[in-house]
Amino acid sequence: MLNLDGYQIGKNVHVYHQGDLNVAYDINSGSLHVLDDLSFDLIKTMEELQRKGKTPSTQEICSSLQDQGKRCSEEELNEILDEFAQLQEEGALFSAEAEEWNPVYPERPIIKAICLHVAHDCNLRCKYCFAGTGAFGGDRGLMTLETGKKGIDFVLEASGHRNHVEVDFFGGEPLLNFQVVKDLVAYGREAAAKRGKTIKFTLTTNAVLLTEEVQRFLEKEDISVVLSIDGRPEVHDRMRPYASGKGSYEQVIPRIQQFAEKRPDSSPYAVGTYYYARGTYTHFNLDFDKDVDHLLDLGVKQISLEPVVAAPDQPYAFQEEDIPEIMKSYDRLGEDLLERRKKGEDFSFFHFNVALDGGPCLPKRLTGCGAGHEYVAISPEGDLYPCHQFVGQEEFKMGSLWDEKPGLDNALVQSFRNAHVYSKASCRECWARFSCSGGCHAANHAFSGNLNEVYTLGCEFQKKRLEVALYLNIKERKLNPKN
Repeated sequence: MLNLDGYQIGKNVHVYHQGDLNVAYDINSGSLHVLDDLSFDLIKTMEELQRKGKTPSTQEICSSLQDQGKRCSEEELNEILDEFAQLQEEGALFSAEAEEWNPVYPERPIIKAICLHVAHDCNLRCKYCFAGTGAFGGDRGLMTLETGKKGIDFVLEASGHRNHVEVDFFGGEPLLNFQVVKDLVAYGREAAAKRGKTIKFTLTTNAVLLTEEVQRFLEKEDISVVLSIDGRPEVHDRMRPYASGKGSYEQVIPRIQQFAEKRPDSSPYAVGTYYYARGTYTHFNLDFDKDVDHLLDLGVKQISLEPVVAAPDQPYAFQEEDIPEIMKSYDRLGEDLLERRKKGEDFSFFHFNVALDGGPCLPKRLTGCGAGHEYVAISPEGDLYPCHQFVGQEEFKMGSLWDEKPGLDNALVQSFRNAHVYSKASCRECWARFSCSGGCHAANHAFSGNLNEVYTLGCEFQKKRLEVALYLNIKERKLNPKN
């Protein structure tokens, strides 16, 4: 018999329509189910009865369905409820809710990754840039080799028992400081080897300076690369011009295509040595699915396209009336990618990748990216911040490489450690809580002034992406049943 005593369906089972499917996602087990119409209506009705404080008995369910003008027979309902009970016993649907707990951390933070801001300057003037077109609210400048070395020494020391650490070269535009990047890679390899460790390097670039020399270096050193491109020429050039106002698409796209050809086997989950093209869509291109199509047609096969995070008074910021169009774009994109997959195309749209049979452990899914206690950003001056999006904000300065014993401000460390799913009221009841980890700390703080209050628009986008991702997972399994 199905046991719903004390069980909140809406919190633990998400049912929705996507494409031609009725989908049920069991949040705690990660199981996916395709439902017939009556099973779908049954779960939705039980959920609604619970919201009204009623016990979803067979008679109550039948009465409610009839009120909705839907067919109902107690015999059919009992048969479906028996199937649900069997799935519950197997832990595949209506499974037990994960027990709430507070993450436990070592007293001293273990830093596994740093973001080295080797350039607080840029050769573009992107209109939506959170970094103030590269200067992060301060003076334009480049990181010295000495500061970069201290940053690498810091992560090798602060990583404790970890044998693998990560260093991301960031800006601004880090290739404005290419010689220092090269010297830091050489230094990092040697310094890590002396400690019996390895460093995974990544570089984020707008591709203006992605010359063949630079590409050869990135390939030789197995450096992963994030390439900034927004899509169609008119979309990209509107938001990513040079200081002169001229668009940058014509120069960067051939270099991005050239580099993408060098990395045909990049991981869809951005692990190993990879590349992916990372773009931003705004109020001006709500049909951003066409931008993904454009990049795929150009041979760029690893793509992430993010919604802009902007103050409401900015012309490129999303308006309330934009939301339905954005959701339609995700729907269209899902169907388009499915058709491409049917034709045998190999590609990845980052936000539609979902690992149901593995992926991060529950503690990681509860706590998210680790900003401020596992990951920090370092400014050209050697100041430490929770992540690249907080750089330059004095209230979030955590320390300095030039301190006698470089470390992180304990109060700030604790504030980021405490900003997990269970500390956010709106996340505790959300069906996507184990997938988005409470959202981006920087976006949450920018829009609410509080790390523990979520950026609601970002939540809506995240949930929609997850719905499409789960739908595609089902469809692709049908295309490749052996996988």
